[in-house]
Amino acid sequence: MAYKPSREKRNVSSRQEQPPVAPKAKGASSGAVRKMKPAVILVGADKGGVGKTTVARALLDYLAANNVLTRAFDTETPRGTLHRFQPEQTSVVDMTSPSDQMKIIDTLNTAEVKVSVIDVRAGGLGPALDALRDTGFLEAVKEGEVNFILFHVLGSSIASLDEIGEIASHVQDAYYFMVKNHVNDTTFFEWDPLTHRKYFEKVRTAGEITIPKLNEMSYEQVEIAGTPFSAFVANKGMNGEPANHSFVLRGYVRTWQNKIADEFDRVELLDLIAGRGGKDR
Repeated sequence: MAYKPSREKRNVSSRQEQPPVAPKAKGASSGAVRKMKPAVILVGADKGGVGKTTVARALLDYLAANNVLTRAFDTETPRGTLHRFQPEQTSVVDMTSPSDQMKIIDTLNTAEVKVSVIDVRAGGLGPALDALRDTGFLEAVKEGEVNFILFHVLGSSIASLDEIGEIASHVQDAYYFMVKNHVNDTTFFEWDPLTHRKYFEKVRTAGEITIPKLNEMSYEQVEIAGTPFSAFVANKGMNGEPANHSFVLRGYVRTWQNKIADEFDRVELLDLIAGRGGKDR
C-alpha cells in the first residue's frame, strides 16, 4: 500500500516539530530505516529554459514536508541557482569532475542522509548520465544497490523531445519520469500519433508528471525573497526571520505546491524512494 501523507502533514507551510527522518512503512523499525538503500533523484534537461531548478526546489520542499531527510547537489558551477535557495542542504559540484563525482557517489552508502537530489545544469543531462555510466553508478542501479529516479523536464518543442532518444540507453533501469513543467501557457505534444510514437516509444517510462503553472507575480516575489517556496508560504525570510509576504501570493504558492504534492503522491514517489515501488522498471 502506497505511503500517503495526510493532507495536514503535507501542508507545506507548517513547521516540523521533530527532525526529519527517512520515509518508512508503517511499523518499520529504526534499524530498517538505517538499512534503506540510497536513492538518487536526478532532475535535468539538455534544453534550457524548461524550469528544472524550479522542479528541484518543489521536490525538496515536498520531501521536507514528508519528513524525508535529503541532501542536494547543484551542478550549475560556480554559482548554482538551487544553492541560492537551499544553501544549507545543497553543494555545488561539477558532474564531469572525478573529485566531485566522488563527493556524490562515494558517499551514497556512508552518508547518514540516504536521499540525494541532483539538479543538472542546462545542457548537462547527457554528460551527467555519461558520467554516471562511466563511474559504474548505472551498473549499481541495475544490480539493485541504488534506487535511481530521473525527472526529465521536457519543453514543448521537438528539440526537447529529441533528448528522449539520446538518453534512452541510460535509463533502462531507472524510474524514468517525463516532467511537463508549465513555465508558461504553451501546450505540450499536441502532434499526430506518428510523431508521438516516434519519440515516446523509445523509452520505458514510470509515468508522466505535470507541474502546473505558478502565478507570475507569486513566482517573481519568491525569487526576490530568495527563499524556498515553503519558507515563502510560511512568511519567513532568508534566515528564518518573520517576513511580510503578501497573503494572496502566499496562497497562490501554497495551492501550487499542493497540486505538485498530489502529482508526486499519484506516482507513489515516496514508495519509489524507499524501495517499495511495485512497478517494474
